[in-house]
Amino acid sequence: MRRRLVLALLAGLSAAPTAADEVEFSAERTGMIRVIVVSTLLSSPETGIREIEPRVLAAMAKVPRHRFVPEPLLPFAYRNGPLPVGFDQNLSQPFIAALMTHLLAPKEGDVVYETGTDTGYQAALLHELGARVFSVEIIEPLAAAAAVRLKTLGYGRVTVKAGDGYDGWPEHAPYDGILVKEALDHLPPALVAQLKPGGRMVLPLGPSEDVQHLTLVEKGADGTLRTTRVLPVRFSPFQGGKRI
Repeated sequence: MRRRLVLALLAGLSAAPTAADEVEFSAERTGMIRVIVVSTLLSSPETGIREIEPRVLAAMAKVPRHRFVPEPLLPFAYRNGPLPVGFDQNLSQPFIAALMTHLLAPKEGDVVYETGTDTGYQAALLHELGARVFSVEIIEPLAAAAAVRLKTLGYGRVTVKAGDGYDGWPEHAPYDGILVKEALDHLPPALVAQLKPGGRMVLPLGPSEDVQHLTLVEKGADGTLRTTRVLPVRFSPFQGGKRI
């Protein structure tokens, strides 16, 4: 079963879409952006965010999300919902991916740390926004597939490794931004330490068995932290390693 899942994840690389397919996918991306815009407006009373940064929407309009989903799910690639990618992992819905990227606010030349690479879609968005990305995925077959996919699609400023992302990647710290894509009920001390003063961390904060809140953590010049709850979410729990 595991081998079949890995082959399914890699299948998107072996069967390049035809020109007609790409036209259709381009239209679907445009539709996805429209849904994100409407979803952002509808959620604004809670989030305080009425529109996603245009650079983020432009990146999402460019990155071929259909190349980051298992081939059997291609018809659903641009729908506004999470998609299973194997190993009990999901690719976040486009609206949540847009919101998290907006909150992280990556700039050209930023160094960003990401946990939970899954298929590499979020890392591709960050790359498109000019960031240098270091991404960790605990499930080795997913990490290997994502590394191949990102390289093949030309996202050369993304480095992926298999491992437990809880302790960060200190060799490349400090980071301008840290994106955590699994639920935690606390801020990991190592990630806080590796966040640059003036940097931002975005993560789903709260109990793994209940609703979490998408949370923005901002680190001041003096090292103090300011946390802002943004939106109730449900993410899979952070896997592996020892936890405080």
